[in-house]
Amino acid sequence: MTTSTIALRGTAVTTTAVLADAVVVVTGDRIAWVGPVEDCPAELVGLVGPAAPAGTTLLPGLVDVHCHGGGGASFPDATDVPTALRGVLEHRAHGTTTLVASLVTADAATLLARTALLAELAHAGELDGIHLEGPFLSRARCGAQNPALMVAGDADLVRAVAAAARGFLATMTVAPEVAGVLGRDGVLTALAECGALPSIGHTDASAELVEEALATAWTALAGPGARSGRPTATHLFNGMRPLHHRDPGPAAACLAAAARGRAVVELVADGVHLAPATVRAVFDLVGPGSIALVTDAMAATGMPDGTYELGPVHVRVSGGVARLADGDAIAGGTAHLLDVVRATVAAGVPLRDAVLAAATTPARVLGRADVGALESGRRADVVVVDGDLHPLRVLRAGRWVA
Repeated sequence: MTTSTIALRGTAVTTTAVLADAVVVVTGDRIAWVGPVEDCPAELVGLVGPAAPAGTTLLPGLVDVHCHGGGGASFPDATDVPTALRGVLEHRAHGTTTLVASLVTADAATLLARTALLAELAHAGELDGIHLEGPFLSRARCGAQNPALMVAGDADLVRAVAAAARGFLATMTVAPEVAGVLGRDGVLTALAECGALPSIGHTDASAELVEEALATAWTALAGPGARSGRPTATHLFNGMRPLHHRDPGPAAACLAAAARGRAVVELVADGVHLAPATVRAVFDLVGPGSIALVTDAMAATGMPDGTYELGPVHVRVSGGVARLADGDAIAGGTAHLLDVVRATVAAGVPLRDAVLAAATTPARVLGRADVGALESGRRADVVVVDGDLHPLRVLRAGRWVA
């Protein structure tokens, strides 16, 4: 079978620059060459078409490490593979070519069953990892999750979930103050041993306790088998004790670790979860190399307003904002990751930095050197967008996404 080669032309966003008129050459499922059109190798010039319409921009396929669903499908509620796949495809069609499916706090049997189901999709190459947001969380910072199902840390449950995930357990959100999370055979250590990253979130802990947890995770992730070396912070600021100058809490500790290159902080920079000034400040403080833009998306993404499920809780969506049906807490997001990139740029963050945080840094979180950037040798994941950063076409592993 002959391997096809195509050339895409437009403004290209690489890890080092925004190239005004560039070409991305794809051979088979790999990127073969990226650079300014005038530098295109002679043997490839014949593939290059005329200049693209004004505003046409080429981005790397985006990488979302925190997503609960979309297209009407909820990963925490899916009981069959086709339903879960619907959520994956909703985000893929909008530029997220590498996706981690997130679960929420539930009883052990449900977590194991959902993890096993998602592992089928991961094994088939449709998903790139599984994230558990709970159940070892603070009831005081439960957010849109059921506090009655939150339990003490259990390293044996971590190992059971990791076994059900078949090597695809990527991250788990934990609160350091919960009993059993820290300690010699605690959850943090068990996660690292299973090849998953601890993520600090839904926590009411002091800054000092979070510093201890991050240091413990950093040390544990230095061992063999770790997916990557840095723990993360689950949707920084959301589901955490607020930052106060006499009680800095989790956010300050996570920001400080990220600034030192010892953690990665998630930001749901969708225009709902965080103020634009907050987004700008975090980029200025820690830089895009320590930020992973995420959606925290739930089933309503790509769907009309209405009532949806997020695990054991009911969610009402009005004006595109998801909140608990019986309260006012934000209950996940309804944006695609490309929407988050657009909102981040609108907040004043340079496009290159926003793309680094939506593709390259989260790829590093997953320990993936084959995705997340427009670079020769990486998987051919390219998002073609217009001047307003709306998707035109999506290429994944060299194939156009329907």
